[in-house]
Amino acid sequence: ATATWLAVETGGERFLVPLVQSGEIFPWTTVQAVPYTQPWYVGVASLRGGLNGVVDLQALLHSAQVKAGSPLDRVTSETRLVSLHAALGVNAVLWVDRLLGLRHPAMFGAIAHRPEDAPAFFARCLIDHQGQSWQELDLQALVGDPRFLAIAA
Repeated sequence: ATATWLAVETGGERFLVPLVQSGEIFPWTTVQAVPYTQPWYVGVASLRGGLNGVVDLQALLHSAQVKAGSPLDRVTSETRLVSLHAALGVNAVLWVDRLLGLRHPAMFGAIAHRPEDAPAFFARCLIDHQGQSWQELDLQALVGDPRFLAIAA
């Protein structure tokens, strides 16, 4: 079976990132803060000689619940940065708490209802054969989302 998604976890939630919309996976690195930006925009990192915006996926999804203090307290040895595919035209990486491997369609048995208040970049919600729910992300819709494009605070 051919893998279709990269499975990631952040904030205790499971997500499926389409392989055709994602790029490289990087270990955590030094991130330079950028003042006057949204709480979910952590800063910029130099990855393979290019500057990439670092987006805290957990904070982006739950910006109303962002806790005081430094989000960098969440960084562990499993923290990864998943880059967006170059074809999407945005030099950005998603900060995820950990990788869960590759997934293919045969690993899922059902499609759950999409919440009405879900952001536009939430695609299908899939249920695996163990009954766990996985939210598929549409990275192309994410990079076109006005909220994602407005990093200024």
